[in-house]
Amino acid sequence: MVYTIVVHLQSKPDTVEEVKAKLIEAAEVYRKDRETLDWHVMQDPKDATKFCIVERYEQESSQQYHLNNPYWKTFDPYVKPRLAKEMELSRWEEM
Repeated sequence: MVYTIVVHLQSKPDTVEEVKAKLIEAAEVYRKDRETLDWHVMQDPKDATKFCIVERYEQESSQQYHLNNPYWKTFDPYVKPRLAKEMELSRWEEM
């Protein structure tokens, strides 16, 4: 089973480049986590303030490596103040 998390974010208009850079950096870090299959970041081509993260793990318990990564402690405190609204997160099991 592959466990997937999809996160939608919207930055404030004046923080688009900061959020974009942090997401690119995060993807480079998190792709290396144990049991992480991939960690994709995307930007809406019609609205530059909108981003999507797709996190793919071997199984649900694989998230522990992601959440225990020291980088995690820097991600939310940096990104959250730059967002126009709260992140929307959904969890999926691939068929």
